[in-house]
Amino acid sequence: MPTLAPTPKDTVYGEGTARLYRFRRPNDRPAGSHLPLLIVPSLINRWYILDLREGATLAGSLNHSYDTWLYDWGIPEDEDRYQSWERVLDKLARAIRRVKAATGAPKVGLLGYCMGGTLCGIQAALEPDSIAALINLAGPFDFEKGGMLRTMVDPRWFDPNAIADAGNVQPHQMQSGFVALRPTLQLGKWVGYTGIMHDPAAKEAFTALDTWANDNTPFPGEAYRTYIKELYQENRLVKGEHWVKGQRVDLGRIHCPVLSIVAHKDNICPPEAAMGLNHNVGTKDREVLTVKGGHVSAVVGDTAKETLYPAIGRWLAPRLSYGKQPVALA
Repeated sequence: MPTLAPTPKDTVYGEGTARLYRFRRPNDRPAGSHLPLLIVPSLINRWYILDLREGATLAGSLNHSYDTWLYDWGIPEDEDRYQSWERVLDKLARAIRRVKAATGAPKVGLLGYCMGGTLCGIQAALEPDSIAALINLAGPFDFEKGGMLRTMVDPRWFDPNAIADAGNVQPHQMQSGFVALRPTLQLGKWVGYTGIMHDPAAKEAFTALDTWANDNTPFPGEAYRTYIKELYQENRLVKGEHWVKGQRVDLGRIHCPVLSIVAHKDNICPPEAAMGLNHNVGTKDREVLTVKGGHVSAVVGDTAKETLYPAIGRWLAPRLSYGKQPVALA
């Protein structure tokens, strides 16, 4: 069994089952040269996909250059069925304040993956003065372009209230939707395994990813209700009609540098869904980086270490450096 989440870290703060981690500074990282970076995973997947194993850890790679933090949403309990979308964003806001307080930094960089990217974009619009740079890693914004997942939850045949009224949405309920996108995925996975079972490195990579893929968490019922109805079904975010705590979420208020990363074979967050962020922000410093792979393989696949991780590091370098000006992504 490979070692999962191998990057050394400390738990700085806890709230319910959620945890805020700070990765320990490696010997090769200069002190105090950059603003801190907070990584935000999806609400419904375990965080360690971003620190999966040696050689496939986005967090570990970035931690060599940046004071890197990560927010673990935790595993919702039955009583968390009433946790609203607004409360989820409250948790993210508190995590950002904790990072700022601990480091003394006036701003932080945000990197959100999947639904974490969507949440980071909303938070950056609500409190833009706290964010130095925003990276959306395969997170949807224009949900009308959400592909088959959007079709599955079309209001003509899908009622999110019927799901949320029963409590937290369980992992097997959500997984059934993802399986429907690629019905032969499980069969193909095990057929492919026969070709690598005698390769220790490939077998370790397979086992780590398969462990994570089967380690999903429930989706708090109230938050799910809002996410599906207001974002997926009504596309309120890019329409400027999404409200949080009495405040309209105006993506045009985002004036920090923005990078959207899209995977060319992503059927969970199609590229156009993610680029809805860039089409609506107020900053001129906005870029799109297209990488090979699907929604998950782009982040932990064979080429991520050589392509994705260095590209993110290069983009962040001038944007999180004290007193330096942004440059274009090379």
